[in-house]
Amino acid sequence: MRREIASIAIMGVTLAVSQLIALAIAPAFKESGLQAFPQPDDPTNAVVYIAMILAFTAVVLALLRYRRRNLAKGIILASIFLTLAFVMFLPVFYGLVLVSEPLFYNEFGLNLATAIAFGLAALLVVLLVKYPEWYVIDGIGLATAAGVTAILGVSFGILPAILLLSGLAVYDAIAVYRTKHMVTLADELTSQRLPVLLVIPKRLDYSFREQKSLKEQIAEGEEREAMFIGLGDLIIPGVMSVSASAALLPTGASWAGLGSNVLVALACLAGTLVGFVVLMRFVIRGNPQAGLPLLNGGAIAGFLVGYVLVYGNLTFGILTFGIV
Repeated sequence: MRREIASIAIMGVTLAVSQLIALAIAPAFKESGLQAFPQPDDPTNAVVYIAMILAFTAVVLALLRYRRRNLAKGIILASIFLTLAFVMFLPVFYGLVLVSEPLFYNEFGLNLATAIAFGLAALLVVLLVKYPEWYVIDGIGLATAAGVTAILGVSFGILPAILLLSGLAVYDAIAVYRTKHMVTLADELTSQRLPVLLVIPKRLDYSFREQKSLKEQIAEGEEREAMFIGLGDLIIPGVMSVSASAALLPTGASWAGLGSNVLVALACLAGTLVGFVVLMRFVIRGNPQAGLPLLNGGAIAGFLVGYVLVYGNLTFGILTFGIV
């Protein structure tokens, strides 16, 4: 139990750190126009993104079912490569500008940053393939989660973000408890040593490269040597936090130098952590749990409570609810 508490605490800290990093870097992505959708307030953005997730999952599951594991692995690694390159582009560019603004704050600097970002992404993917140990996967996974959270957060306005979190929470519950294909997918991707899960070991000498099948461990009732949390469980609730920070105007109450939009974003994070604590009460029983219903529900509840406390009413997008 003590080892589980330590692992749970580390997992909670990782979840919080991922969102805080995303909140810190999101303004740079917004100012640079690096968004997944050009119109963040369009509610159909959520529908499109959910459809993309369903399509990608269906393709991977079909490949696994028809024993095309290497092709599935290649597609996932390619998506990881492109995601890493996209996430690293802006930090690399600003790093070059810090070195010499006259030399790199131009088209040459943009092209050089693109080349460096793609090169770094390629090196990281090679590292993942050659040495898929838990700390390698966790380091790359945390950086990826923070970057993707920032990009998606500035791509969804308040209403689209709520729709996105609600839709994916329902999908996650169905995928884990009804169809159970999410358990199959997680087991297969873990056996392939792919960084779609963060790995929190219960002991220091744990090796992810020797990790047994998750489904077999569950079926045999064997105690697992590590705890796992999907990158989506870090990213999706964080979209609500970043969306609040990016979309809301700092016209409400402030505290300790933090604007009202940032306070609401932190309330989203607090709500996510409350959902995380409740989730862990089920996880320690040993069975797979759908993370997004509680994490997303906590993030949305945190947003609503934070908004009322900071702004005194619920007025955002097309939704207006007076609070008397």
